[in-house]
Amino acid sequence: MDSTRYLAHSGTTGEGELLRDHLKLVAERAKGYAAAFDVSTEAYLAGLLHDLGKYGDLFQRRLEGKESGIDHWSAGAWTALEQYKHKGIAAALAIQGHHIGLQASNKDSLGALNPKKLQAHHPLSLKLSEADTGKLITCLQNDNLALTPINEIDSSIYRWGIDNAASMLDVRMLFSALVDADFVETEGWFKANKMGIRQYREPGLPLESSRALAGLQSYLDALAQTPNASLSVRELRADLLKACLVASELPPGLFTLTAPTGSGKTLSMLAFALAHAIKHNLRRVVLVIPYLTIIEQTVKVYRKVFESGFSTSELDRYVLEHHSLSGTRTKDDKEDEDYQYRLLTENWDAPIIVTTNVQLLQSLFSNRPSACRKLHRLAGSVILFDEAQTMPVSLAVPTLATLSRLAERYRSTIVFATATQPAFSHLDDFVKQHCASGWRPREIVPPETNLFARARRNRIVWPKADEATAWTELVAKLAGHEQVLCVVNLKRHAKTLFDGLKQSGAESVFHLSTNMCPAHRQAVLDKVRELLDDKKACHLISTQCIEAGVDIDFPVVYRALGPLDAIAQAAGRCNRNGHLDSGDVYVFKPEQEDKGHLYPDGTYEQAASVTSILLNQLGLSGPDINKPEIFQIYYGKLYSFARPEDHKKELMDAIKLQNFVEVAQNYRVIDQDTINVLVPYDREAFAQLRYEALNNGLSRQWIQKARLYTVSLFRPRSLTDSLYLSLETIKLKPDRPEESDEWYIYRKEEDYDQSTGLNPSLSPNLIIA
Repeated sequence: MDSTRYLAHSGTTGEGELLRDHLKLVAERAKGYAAAFDVSTEAYLAGLLHDLGKYGDLFQRRLEGKESGIDHWSAGAWTALEQYKHKGIAAALAIQGHHIGLQASNKDSLGALNPKKLQAHHPLSLKLSEADTGKLITCLQNDNLALTPINEIDSSIYRWGIDNAASMLDVRMLFSALVDADFVETEGWFKANKMGIRQYREPGLPLESSRALAGLQSYLDALAQTPNASLSVRELRADLLKACLVASELPPGLFTLTAPTGSGKTLSMLAFALAHAIKHNLRRVVLVIPYLTIIEQTVKVYRKVFESGFSTSELDRYVLEHHSLSGTRTKDDKEDEDYQYRLLTENWDAPIIVTTNVQLLQSLFSNRPSACRKLHRLAGSVILFDEAQTMPVSLAVPTLATLSRLAERYRSTIVFATATQPAFSHLDDFVKQHCASGWRPREIVPPETNLFARARRNRIVWPKADEATAWTELVAKLAGHEQVLCVVNLKRHAKTLFDGLKQSGAESVFHLSTNMCPAHRQAVLDKVRELLDDKKACHLISTQCIEAGVDIDFPVVYRALGPLDAIAQAAGRCNRNGHLDSGDVYVFKPEQEDKGHLYPDGTYEQAASVTSILLNQLGLSGPDINKPEIFQIYYGKLYSFARPEDHKKELMDAIKLQNFVEVAQNYRVIDQDTINVLVPYDREAFAQLRYEALNNGLSRQWIQKARLYTVSLFRPRSLTDSLYLSLETIKLKPDRPEESDEWYIYRKEEDYDQSTGLNPSLSPNLIIA
């Protein structure tokens, strides 16, 4: 075959895409993406070699439909190794992984790319398009494409066997630049018009930090004109904002933002990010939130912040929301009016991203092209972790090492924001074993602002060491208050208290947990806020779902003994706006039941036990949660007790071996997978959404509507699980057999209680995420 007619892809209008064009375009685009972290030459090389095997005759026959099962990627990976030695390892891994995912960087795995070994035994039972890589390189050169001279690659981005977590991130960043370039160029070819001219996706908007910061300032000025908080709280928020703007002048790196609940962290850290981006010419802001329950309200706030400075069409592309409920994996979404939105979420080509811990962190440890393709966008970004105390302790060491490398090598700024700052600096020595820069963040708020002492708005009454409270006694105490919030550790405890209060005759009793869909929880919170504002009776029983991101203000709060940070979060819902001289927070130890545990899991119980240790040491005065140093003591004891450096042995072993497959399998922010279930809270909306799903399949528009009426359940372990009898499946498309494994419809409408949410009759012991 004439070398000038080797094809990369079949044609959309009869003519195929020339391989030389595809290789050149992908190489140039990857080079441009990698310029943000100074590895353009290496990225160009990876782009040039990624489809080298397509010069093989067997692959060309596959395009004609005359062959199948062809490996066209291993040839380019082997060429990178053979021609560039250790300087080609990162490119080889990226090239090998662009179809099958990143594999492993040990000598045996890399050596297995040798064409002779693959010919003898291919692990995927595929045929090589051409075993002689010399012939392929000749074809490349005949197409006027030249390999990068080895002396132009001074040193590779990858340092084999050194700082394992950091080095793995380096490979993923190069991999990201390559796979995103390949996706975008391939997409551009297949969307070509009738003239054969490529049609590329519309690029994302620039951050325009100055314009955005001006919009935020206008919003804050307007907010100040309609205060819902006392003067002291407003002054506190103003001082936090000032501290953030002052700290924004500091060089990019690792930061903590430690400020009391109700002090305006959400908008203050956004101000820091935008001002920081102006000062250092950074490209985007990524807000990472642990809970889906507070993402939607945060996005609404952000849209309000920028609506005065941006048009509606701009806002749709300016603030991008990305998580498990923001879209679905379907192949025919070109019909959707939000097709462009879906494209932007694929590679985070937007100035402001709002996402979850799961989405961001698991992408940083993934080996799959679809998950990793967005990672290169994190270079030169401000990444804000809200409620940083929720990061799993068991994953702390590899996570901190990877984030530290992101700041050190990729000019990103990482901010951990919370009222109860984890003492991750205690883990610095362990982090340094995986990233030389370790974990030494700078605090944004100077100690002289004295925020926590000024924010003291309640008193805490701690239980005696041997004092347990019976549920009947607790019900009586709660009924004796006109307005009270009680936060417990388990859903069955919330149900017990709710039923007890209802039976006691207490007025206006409400329940809140994630057994209830978002629309249901929002309706409860709206009614509760109305009663609180009107000074009417209100008794709310809640699980921990109220403790992060929910702006609510009770005069009295009861909190079951648990992790100290959780108690502090609950206290933040007491006299939140400072309208009282002092609110009252009562911590109690629930009575031990015969049938079950007092805590959701072992990790939670371990943290609660550290609180008990502090309580025993300090006596009835208890730990002062308004002093940040108490959390340094608390977390120091917790880490000493839990030994996070010893957790996840399989994960840590895989990181030491730089096995990308096993790392991806073992790094899980949430250990158990979940499914989304449409529930009949609003019967009319449920019927309409069920009809649309069964007749039209899944679409992003449907998911946007359905998410308000969705409950997350832990995925049943097998198809024989009784829960599946209550679930109705949904096809991705009505004319296709494929069913979603993420979305289901709950069949038994009688199982959804209008007070307490979903109570599955066929799985009464079901634990809901």
